[in-house]
Amino acid sequence: MNIWKELKSQWRFMDGIVIVSLIILSFIPYVVFAATHQEPETKGNVAIVSIDGKEVERFELNDDTPHKEVIYYPAKGKYNIVELEGNRIRVREDNSPDQIAVRTSWISRPGQMSICLPHKLTLEIKSQEPSKDDDDMIISY
Repeated sequence: MNIWKELKSQWRFMDGIVIVSLIILSFIPYVVFAATHQEPETKGNVAIVSIDGKEVERFELNDDTPHKEVIYYPAKGKYNIVELEGNRIRVREDNSPDQIAVRTSWISRPGQMSICLPHKLTLEIKSQEPSKDDDDMIISY
């Protein structure tokens, strides 16, 4: 009981203000992070399947995309099973030694890629909306 009385006698009004201020300030990074990482509504994304640098197929990805599996044979004795579901895509199975593309799992955001190097197969997601970065101005003196 003496500890509480001693703490109460040492407690100052400004101590409370500092503690409450620090608690409030501790939430600022969370608010900033949440505000900057909100995904805007998009028209949808496009998944591009390429083998050896050549585009083989495109799939529109949105919430209404049905589940689909497509098998690609990039070379004799090699195969990749690509799975689509909703607004995401992945390499479900392949016969490469390291299984890197399989372990990459689902990709769903523009700019993400899944690459199977031995088979030269890439999955890339691009946005259907034009990029704001494409409209950079060049100013010369």
